[in-house]
Amino acid sequence: RPLNAEADLWQGPDNAPQKMRVYLEDGALRPFSAVVDTPGAGNAIAIRNTAPMEFPLNAFVEADNGGPGPARALQANSKPRTIQGGAVYTTPFAPNVASVQIMLKTDGRPLNARIELLQGPNNNKQVMEVYTEDGLDRPFFVVVETPGDGNVVRIVNTATLEYPIDACVEAYQIDNRQEIAKQGAGLQWS
Repeated sequence: RPLNAEADLWQGPDNAPQKMRVYLEDGALRPFSAVVDTPGAGNAIAIRNTAPMEFPLNAFVEADNGGPGPARALQANSKPRTIQGGAVYTTPFAPNVASVQIMLKTDGRPLNARIELLQGPNNNKQVMEVYTEDGLDRPFFVVVETPGDGNVVRIVNTATLEYPIDACVEAYQIDNRQEIAKQGAGLQWS
């Protein structure tokens, strides 16, 4: 079933420093899994189902108080790609990549981006619109399930030119079963 939802980080009564709008074509096949950094005190997570009543959703929120978090670990172990305001970055993945990890951050400026999982030309399987008021204190980290072949991640910096973002996009889980490995490398981009 499709999933339409909004997830906000609230800090105090009138401040929402991070907002996400999520669309999934099939929430059972590609569940949404994100890590929200919550520096400071008085934080709360609000999740709203924006789909019609016929499409309910299950939401789980879990606190993790140990370590620097997966966004900081990915940032430390990979070289980020800078995406200028208004620019688009796309990267294809092989059929044996079961899930992809994506981290977006800024140098302390606001972060506005749209992340899309495409399977085929302009066939959106998952779309996330992300806003963070401080991309250094609250980088955005998400794991996207990528079943099947022909998966492409497209990141659009929806901010103006003055607000670049750094993006790390890497395979998270790889499935090396024989039948998937025989399919080849999926789409080839030049």
